[in-house]
Amino acid sequence: MARELSGSSGYLRRGGAMSSSPKNSEGSSSRPIAPILAPLYPAQFQDLVRATLLEDLGRGGDLTSDAVIPDSTPGRALVVARQQGCIAGLEVARCAFQMLDGSLRWHAKASDGDVPLPGTTLAVVEGSARGLLAAERTALNFLGHLSGVATVTRTIAEAIAHTPARVACTRKTTPLLRTLEKYAVRAGGGANHRFGLDDAVMIKDNHRSVAGSLTLAVERVRAAVGHMVKIEVEVDTLEQLLEALPLHVDALLLDNMSLEELREAVELARGANSRAVLEASGGITPQTAPAIAETGVDVLSIGWITHSAPRLDVALDIDLS
Repeated sequence: MARELSGSSGYLRRGGAMSSSPKNSEGSSSRPIAPILAPLYPAQFQDLVRATLLEDLGRGGDLTSDAVIPDSTPGRALVVARQQGCIAGLEVARCAFQMLDGSLRWHAKASDGDVPLPGTTLAVVEGSARGLLAAERTALNFLGHLSGVATVTRTIAEAIAHTPARVACTRKTTPLLRTLEKYAVRAGGGANHRFGLDDAVMIKDNHRSVAGSLTLAVERVRAAVGHMVKIEVEVDTLEQLLEALPLHVDALLLDNMSLEELREAVELARGANSRAVLEASGGITPQTAPAIAETGVDVLSIGWITHSAPRLDVALDIDLS
């Protein structure tokens, strides 16, 4: 539901759509995109924010602000969304400001997962003018990038909202930003694939080749990992799918298949009474996502929503009023 924000030029829609909601065949609205978003723990990003600030401040600090602005000068600024998109990373931005000014006051006007109109104030920040300006670029870099990830995720999630399928990210993330980028995907209404090599098994072509056969690879995995670890197998062809189905793995990645192949793969899996999650991957865009989701797959996994998401335009405006 839209809510008015004092001091802003727009409104926010918590978990709302960025465009008109798609309709199903009966004409009613499709399922809403309203993620239940668990917040990040500060310990998950504080060291990263500190390292980024140190990269910017170097050995000499903020030469410009330190010279231009007297030490005791107070400042008040607005964190503003310059364009419409899904917000993620507000607490990370707040952390950047507070690391340079422990007395800083942050007045939130939005939450991660909100979709603001252009010109909307996301937060009001009050504290040392020097601290505000020294932390500005680090805070906005995180906020703009993570909001960009959330925005493209929301675009895909809306495009397939008339189906049961979900959009998921992959391990194709920016080095050291995986935790934050995967959080941004959740803020945009998406789901996370495995976080790393250590929390799930994915048997790919190279594993199968080295092992000698898919069956042997799966047998070795089951002998090595615990009962809580899920196993996914990547298949590129319907022939490989038929080989994988009798192995009763937890998930099947249908890689770079055509729409016709995806439909047939879904039929084969359902006909075999397979309980495996069916995941489509490869070349998925906002334009192609609906047709892919309509084949009956459960998940659309997309690497570019993390590694190539355009940055959302956010800014810090000094408030002199």
